[in-house]
Amino acid sequence: MEVQGRIKLVGDTQTFGNNGFRKREVVVTTEEQYPQHIMIEFVQDKTDLLNNFQVGQQVKISINLRGREWTNPQGEVKYFNSIQGWRIEAAQPEASGDMPPMPPAEAFEPANDLNEDDHDDLPF
Repeated sequence: MEVQGRIKLVGDTQTFGNNGFRKREVVVTTEEQYPQHIMIEFVQDKTDLLNNFQVGQQVKISINLRGREWTNPQGEVKYFNSIQGWRIEAAQPEASGDMPPMPPAEAFEPANDLNEDDHDDLPF
């Protein structure tokens, strides 16, 4: 699944427990009729993926939906959902330096000086 939108917030990396579990959150605002502010978490080595992104940037994030069950000390079962990101990329990549952008068709003048009597070397 994917989420597209503009970055509203990039959180700091947080570390939990003795095993060093790392988590970092990003909030993306979708651009639709009713914009949604969606919090996506990146965990462990994926937290570093957010280093190159800033507030206001348009992004596309690949996500997985995660769900888990937990039984509290009173014996009640609770369910939790999370949205976990595993890839993030700019939604509108910059033009590559390899090829210049193609100008629109209106930028070209029509060729009006064609002579129908000119022979070409095409065999058909």
